[in-house]
Amino acid sequence: MNPTPSPGAARVPHEAAANRRDARNALVACFLGWTLDAFDFFVLVFAVPSIAKEFGVGIPAIMGTVWVTLAFRPVGAFIFGLLADRYGRRAPLMIDLVFYSIIEVLSGLAPNYTAFFVLRALFGIGMGGEWGVGASLAMEKAPARWRGILSGFLQEGYAVGYLLAAGCYFVVFPHWGWRPMFFVGGLPALLALFVRAKVKESAVWRQSRQESWSGLGRAIFSHWPLFLYLTALMTMMNFASHGTQDLYPTFLREQRQLSPGMVAGLAALYNVGALVGGVAVGWFSDRYGRRRGMIVALLLAILMIPLWAFAPTTPLLILGAFLMQFMVQGAWGVIPAHLAELSPDAVRGFLPGFAYQCGVLLAGSAGYFEAILSKRWDYATAMALTALTVFSLGVVVIALGREKRGVTFGHA
Repeated sequence: MNPTPSPGAARVPHEAAANRRDARNALVACFLGWTLDAFDFFVLVFAVPSIAKEFGVGIPAIMGTVWVTLAFRPVGAFIFGLLADRYGRRAPLMIDLVFYSIIEVLSGLAPNYTAFFVLRALFGIGMGGEWGVGASLAMEKAPARWRGILSGFLQEGYAVGYLLAAGCYFVVFPHWGWRPMFFVGGLPALLALFVRAKVKESAVWRQSRQESWSGLGRAIFSHWPLFLYLTALMTMMNFASHGTQDLYPTFLREQRQLSPGMVAGLAALYNVGALVGGVAVGWFSDRYGRRRGMIVALLLAILMIPLWAFAPTTPLLILGAFLMQFMVQGAWGVIPAHLAELSPDAVRGFLPGFAYQCGVLLAGSAGYFEAILSKRWDYATAMALTALTVFSLGVVVIALGREKRGVTFGHA
């Protein structure tokens, strides 16, 4: 006669299945949040020449609004990161999703350059808040053995957002201009409903939460050397990303004389490369190490520079763009897992996101800097010199750090 299973034994598979669903929902929610955040950012990148013309300013001035968005991201990471470590991950994430959606819609209604500039600064606060809160929530729920590949999937929401922005540019811009592209950016507000209904609070946060603001402050300041290293790392990584993406559509339009449809199609293709690269290098990092995966990807990116910037034909240029983003965003795919593993439980909502966005602040001028350099040389040369410099420095910074691949969260 078979013994009757105990109620406790029956609960174990049920709880395990519930935890898997919760982890999946958290990953999907944070992936979509980052995707839509990136979409809202990149619709501007595609429309730079048209916005400059309507507001009667030069392209560097509009690239300056890209910079101000990036510059204000640390403000958002600071505010929402503190809230995430003090009050939990879910509520700050929902508030942030609604906030940046509203600002994006208002950007499409801006009457002049000054108003547009201010709104893009406010959008930077919302954009800066999403990544740190979302990444901590998703990585705290992800199985340790799959953390790298899931990290790559999560981070490449950025590439998917770029891809969607390219599609929006292709469909919307030729018929209605740049303003309706920003109206589409109001969609992330609906994602807050999904988070509220389907995502549970982080159990790791419940175990490690600080009971007072003073306790949280002491926990943060006690890890200042780690913060400085993470900021240096994220400065190099953001230079690599923004230096190869922000001005590239303008380069394709202005120097290579490609049509808007061709620019959108090429952007879609190289962001497929980014998505595949993020998952592939994330998988590699699960087996061979976080730092090793990032270093290999950046070294291979150096080899892609001539094809990416100076290809003599359009097909070779397309191949170079695909391979460049495969490598750059492949290295980026490791970042959510790597930063989460390096950060202590009590400050994981704040420390990775704030360090990331401080890196953005320092590196956010990449597109503007390249635009200025292009006045002396051309877009291709300016981008190539920037890429070679930041990839090389990035390899050095990564090699000087450490890693905690597979560390268990929620334990002292």
